[in-house]
Amino acid sequence: MTTVLITGANRGIGLEFAKQYAAEGADVIACCRNPATADALNALSRAAQFEVMPLDVTAPASVAALKSALNGRPIDILINNAGVGGPRNEPQGTIDFDAWVETLKTNSIAPMLVSLALHDNLKASKLRKLVTITSMMGSIAGHGGGAYAYRASKAAVNSVMHGLSKEWAKDGIAIGIYHPGWVKTDMGGSSAPVTPQDSVKGLRAQIAKLSPANSGAYLDFQGKEIAW
Repeated sequence: MTTVLITGANRGIGLEFAKQYAAEGADVIACCRNPATADALNALSRAAQFEVMPLDVTAPASVAALKSALNGRPIDILINNAGVGGPRNEPQGTIDFDAWVETLKTNSIAPMLVSLALHDNLKASKLRKLVTITSMMGSIAGHGGGAYAYRASKAAVNSVMHGLSKEWAKDGIAIGIYHPGWVKTDMGGSSAPVTPQDSVKGLRAQIAKLSPANSGAYLDFQGKEIAW
């Protein structure tokens, strides 16, 4: 049985990942900051019989506690999905420093923290796949201005994961860096053209194709390469 661990699984793309992987019989470990208030995730977990575990990806102690609770359990697919949108309407000539720091902590540093913590769990598995949900807004070549904190955080995590793909190749770990599309979620908004169902279906297809041969590539959910 394939074991899939998902961060930020309480809503949106993360919740849909849990739903689709559970439906195909995977052993799902769904992580979120506060399981007690994750009503949709808890209802899904009861119906599909999978685990919900607490994880604040920005807190080293919480990540360490998850590692300890897993106790060396192999993780076939680790999906770094947790993320924030960051400040979007900052007054001209200023930035919201604290909001920038929070955005970088969640979107850039946390995926590295979680990946390093669960490196041995990935290495012990059969599939050895590490996935990070990024955005095409992290493309420097495609930068159109605005949303600077979010764009910077995604460009940073792209760099981190591309680097890990080189370093961890020796361990047989393949790393996918995927843009999910503009998705109709709390972050994406109601006018987004892609449903969570279609996004995750496409992302799962890309994850299924992920191998050492295409590790470290920057792709969208339909497999199209994105310029760095």
